[in-house]
Formats: sequence, structure tokens, C-alpha cells
Amino acid sequence: MSSSFVAMETARVLVADDDPILREFAAVHLATPSVEVELAADGVLALERLLQGGIDIALIDLDMPRMNGFELIERVRADAMLAHLPIVVVTGREDMVAVDRAYAAGATEFVVKPINWRVLSHQLAYVMRNSRAEIGLRDENARMRDLLKQAQTQILAAMRLAG
Repeated sequence: MSSSFVAMETARVLVADDDPILREFAAVHLATPSVEVELAADGVLALERLLQGGIDIALIDLDMPRMNGFELIERVRADAMLAHLPIVVVTGREDMVAVDRAYAAGATEFVVKPINWRVLSHQLAYVMRNSRAEIGLRDENARMRDLLKQAQTQILAAMRLAG
């Protein structure tokens, strides 16, 4: 049984690339009934959109005008609200310097153009599943820390009463 799109949880994807043809292909190939695709023509516009919130995953080209992908990734990782946003680099560069620099800046995944849109869709679904699982673990960790803090407070109060 074949479908025209890869099943993916509800998501809002931002594609930042200065190539208008790639942006249009991304809109056509990645959008599904549960996935909304937004487009940005450069790194400045992408950062502005990301800061508004509501984006679940970003696809970022490295070579863009006004703000390149490396700087965009660094700015995203420096922002507390965006620090855990999954970032997939989609670029024509495949040199080791670009790969290493992208991951060092905080990329989650690295994809080299030309793009196999079906494979990319599966990769995005995988990255999103992992991201949402990580969010769940962070939330559970915070809940457990709160419970531990409450227990410590209760123990100290009980010790003061006893002694």
C-alpha cells in the first residue's frame, strides 16, 4: 500500500533556503494533512519567524544571504526558548569542514542536496519522534526534581518537629 506522503505527527516545519525552487519543492513534498510548511528566504527571516514560536523543526541551508546557516544555528542554540529545536541542515556542501562546523554549532541532522524528498520525510519523522520523546523526558525529569524538593522540605520539617 503506497501513500503520496510519509505519515508524520502534526508538525510545523520551517524551511530556510535562499533558493526559491528548493523552497517550493519543500512546500510541495513535505506538506501533508498533518504537516504545515513555512518558508524563509534567508537566515534573518528564519530567525525572526523562529522567535515567534510554534515551529517544531527547522530545515536550514548553510549558504544564505544576510545570515548564513551556521550563524542561524548558533543564534537558535543560544536562545533558551529555541535551544532544543531540532535543526536539519539541508545543503549542497558535503565537505568535512561544513559537516563538522554544522554539528558543532548544534545541528541535529545533516542532509546533502540533491534531496530525496521521500527519504528526507522519513528522516524528519524520525527526528520529530526523538525530539518529542526528549521533551517528555525533560518534563519528567523536572517533575521528579520537584517531587524530590518537596520530599526534602517535608523531611526537614519533620526533623525540626522531632528535634
